[in-house]
Formats: sequence, structure tokens, C-alpha cells
Amino acid sequence: MSMGKKTILIISLILIADQSLKIWVKTSMYLGESIPVIGNWFIIRFVENDGMAYGIDIPGKFGKMALSLFRIIAVGAIGYYLHILIKKKARNGLIICLSFIFAGAMGNILDSMFYGLIFNESSLTQTAEFLPANGGYNSFLHGDVVDMFYFPILEYTYPKWFPLWGGQTSTFFNAIFNLADSFITIGIISILLFNREILRKSIEA
Repeated sequence: MSMGKKTILIISLILIADQSLKIWVKTSMYLGESIPVIGNWFIIRFVENDGMAYGIDIPGKFGKMALSLFRIIAVGAIGYYLHILIKKKARNGLIICLSFIFAGAMGNILDSMFYGLIFNESSLTQTAEFLPANGGYNSFLHGDVVDMFYFPILEYTYPKWFPLWGGQTSTFFNAIFNLADSFITIGIISILLFNREILRKSIEA
């Protein structure tokens, strides 16, 4: 199998897994509902965000539209660069890492593009319906991204003498994210650790 076909297969499998999990969560869980997977440190918790990865938010309709358009442009650029690397027969590891990033970004773009059209709104008491008779909860490019992975690894309380946060309880790594975010992170970290020099040479070539 050629590297180009392998890349398409990798991207397709990631997108299928990401979207299948999101659709299951969206149609099976109430907003804010939690399902413990491994004790209290690995939990499936359904939340939605209209911003960037790991729940970072850009408020307002314009912010949402700008973010969605930026994502589409970025994914297009990554896809074009992937095409060039495959033609140049670049190192397979670098191509796979960029495929992870491309697929992850594409997975979240699909949420933004279509979820507002194909689902009604999730709530604290009702799961969403796929293709509801009364239409979706928002317009094209204004759908919310579905997140579900929560790892509250450690809870701790700041001592009362600690400035600003004294006496408050906090959680180590309280971000909630999805499979697409995970592959983006894995791809970026892998490039920084193992492919940084090859990426620099590829850009300069």
C-alpha cells in the first residue's frame, strides 16, 4: 500500500472513531452527565464548547464564525502540505504525525459545520435527537464541539495563606477534551520530539 493510501486510511479511521464517539455521546447522554470508566480519575463527561481545543472559548457569533473559518483554512493548508510531503516521499513518521493533526482538526470542524444543523439542542434533562423534525439548534458553521474525556487526576486545596486562591479546591488537569483533540496533541508533541529537524528541512526545501 502506498503512503498516500495509508494516509487516507489513517485519517478516515480517526474521523470515523471521533465522529462515532461524539454522536453516541450527543444522542445518549444529557449535557453534563458523567459516566465513570476507571474509578474517579477517568470519566466520560458530556460537555459542549463553541471555542478551541480543551474548552477554550471565543465568545460571540463573530468569534465562532472567525474560528470556524480559521480552522478550515488551517486544515486546507495542512492537507496541501501533507500532499507535498507524500509526493516528496518524506519520512513516514512525519507524514503520520501531520495526518493525526489534520484528522483531529477536521473532526472538530465537522462538529462546527454540521452539528447545529443535524441535532437539536442537548440539555440537562434531554438527549439530542439526530435529524429532528423541527430542525437543528443552530446554523452552518455555528455548531458546538462535543467533548467527553475527563481525567481529574488529583484534587487539592490551597492553604488559606496562599495568595488569591487560599482555601479554594482545585483539580489537576480539569480540561475536558475529545478524541480529535487527543490526536492533534499527539501529532504536535511527536513532531516536536522526533521530527522537528525533518520538518524544518522540509519547509526549507
